[in-house]
Amino acid sequence: MAAKFVNIDHDSPMLLPPDLRDWVGPDHMVHFIMDAVDTLDLSAARVNDRGTGSAQYPPSMMLGLLIYCYATGTFSSRRIETLTYENVAVRYLSADTHPDHDSICKFRRENKELLSSCFHQVLELAAGAQVFKVGDLTVSVDGSKILANASKHSAMSHDHVEKQLKLAEEQIEELLAKAEDADRTPLQDGLSVPGEIKRREDRIVKLKEAKKVMEQRAQQRFDEEQAQYEAKLAAREAKEKETGRKSGGKKPEPPQEGPRPADQYNFTDPESRIMKDGGSFEQCFNVQAAVEVDTMLVVGQYVCQAPNDKQQLEPAMDCISPAAGEISNALADSGYYSEKAVCAVENKGAGPTVYAAMKRHPHGRRIEDLEEHADPPVPPSDAPMAEIMEYRLASKVGKELYGLRKQTVEPVFGIIKEVMGFRRFMLRGLEKVNLEWTLVSTSYNLKRLFNLGVRLRSA
Repeated sequence: MAAKFVNIDHDSPMLLPPDLRDWVGPDHMVHFIMDAVDTLDLSAARVNDRGTGSAQYPPSMMLGLLIYCYATGTFSSRRIETLTYENVAVRYLSADTHPDHDSICKFRRENKELLSSCFHQVLELAAGAQVFKVGDLTVSVDGSKILANASKHSAMSHDHVEKQLKLAEEQIEELLAKAEDADRTPLQDGLSVPGEIKRREDRIVKLKEAKKVMEQRAQQRFDEEQAQYEAKLAAREAKEKETGRKSGGKKPEPPQEGPRPADQYNFTDPESRIMKDGGSFEQCFNVQAAVEVDTMLVVGQYVCQAPNDKQQLEPAMDCISPAAGEISNALADSGYYSEKAVCAVENKGAGPTVYAAMKRHPHGRRIEDLEEHADPPVPPSDAPMAEIMEYRLASKVGKELYGLRKQTVEPVFGIIKEVMGFRRFMLRGLEKVNLEWTLVSTSYNLKRLFNLGVRLRSA
């Protein structure tokens, strides 16, 4: 008996146009994204109210398109445009319309207020669905490096800028001398002395701009270091006055003014920085996230240029959405700890209680961790913050709370980088990458709500 095969016919046209909903299952995430966007207030969207020009794509569709594509790992506006033709779920979401990549990129770039508003509204949506508890929250904060839309090979150090400026000026002098006998000496086809001079003059303008920016950054750094230096001197003098004897240890050294030889400037994205990412140095931004420990929802986020998290504890707590309500506990690793930052966040008991490691702890469970230990004695109220923090992390409650840090915020970065695939910004400049990080965080939160089983209404 001959084998039977299903008839595959690519040539016969369909008698009736297909309903794309038949091609997207009722439990597909695209339905959830569309329903969620329909519940949001999109009045902050930038639209052409005059009614002139071509018809606009509705903000709800454009926002849903961006969120769904970011949640499923597509970030390029050109690739998103292609998906409106090739991907059934995206074609269903866009109702068989096909916004071009310029429209997609412009909508993403010009709707900072809308994306910021939607981030807060999604948290309110989670609270309304009784998945997210408002107030009395424990949050875990951490940072990670995301590649900038610029190569580190487009960066130049201050020393190299000086050398290139000198070289360009010398080459212009040589070209001016060559211009006198250009009529007698044939040049290579397509090249001219005036053109080469103009090219080097344009380069000098860019190099001088880079030098000026590095000098401004150096001045800002000097002002900060000078303030820290004076504070250390004042503390040292106060201690000497109190004890009546000279302080031991090395005296603080004053900071050096001006740019350093290794200071960098990137010509593609000047606001990005060279940062250590894993075992190498890359052109990056430092993204920060505050994650609620029960739901693993991102409740606060922003992007900074700092190569480490030393000064980021206060900004990380300040960026938490008002929709989250009151924060009771804040968990942070040793990179965030400083007595000044912890005291500022806690605000003499008016703010959240901080649990921050003061040094790196080795991975794995030690033998002494197997045994049950009594809590150490409670330090006095006027004890230094280092002693209080050491007690908190040694107590049973503190150990349990701090143990939540690495199993909440670190997996969120893992999901964003590995599952969603977001490892490099599409936009450039600090303001625009902040906008894109807000879009990434909102997309992650909606994907998380969908995976938690939230259903807004039947699809």
